[in-house]
Amino acid sequence: MSGFDTILYPADGSEGAGVALEKVRDLAETYDATVHVLHVVDTLHPAFGLGEDPNRESSPGMVGDPQGADTPMGGDRESPKEIRAEAEEYGENVVKDAVGRLPDIDTHGVVRSGTPHKIVLEYADANDIDLIVMGTHGRTGLERYLIGSLTEKVVRASDVPVLTVPVADAA
Repeated sequence: MSGFDTILYPADGSEGAGVALEKVRDLAETYDATVHVLHVVDTLHPAFGLGEDPNRESSPGMVGDPQGADTPMGGDRESPKEIRAEAEEYGENVVKDAVGRLPDIDTHGVVRSGTPHKIVLEYADANDIDLIVMGTHGRTGLERYLIGSLTEKVVRASDVPVLTVPVADAA
């Protein structure tokens, strides 16, 4: 491959993603590539009701809420719908910030909802992405096993090259 025309940068606002953004900038400038900045709102996150429809007004039987009120964990917390709206707003801000840090580079920013690794892979396929650049959070051992690694899932399933950038590259 002589270069990259399209680069996908999954942005989550983390330190690892921020370090990867510098690599994205270098690659985009080197290859005159278009950068797609993607933030995925994880709809399977427990705050949305353990994978239930986040647009549903109430979710009876959720943890700590015997009355089935509009709260993901009981008490007077926000409903899954309100939490999703906040998560989407956060994602829009993350994308806007990343795009703003890539001046003079052709960029496309988007926020999607779903299972993060699946959305990243589907987006890459649908947009003829040549390279995915992702930061790593450096989780190891039990924490990595229990939480899982978005980057690892993408690396294992991607049909296109994935450049992983460890947080340690922040030097």
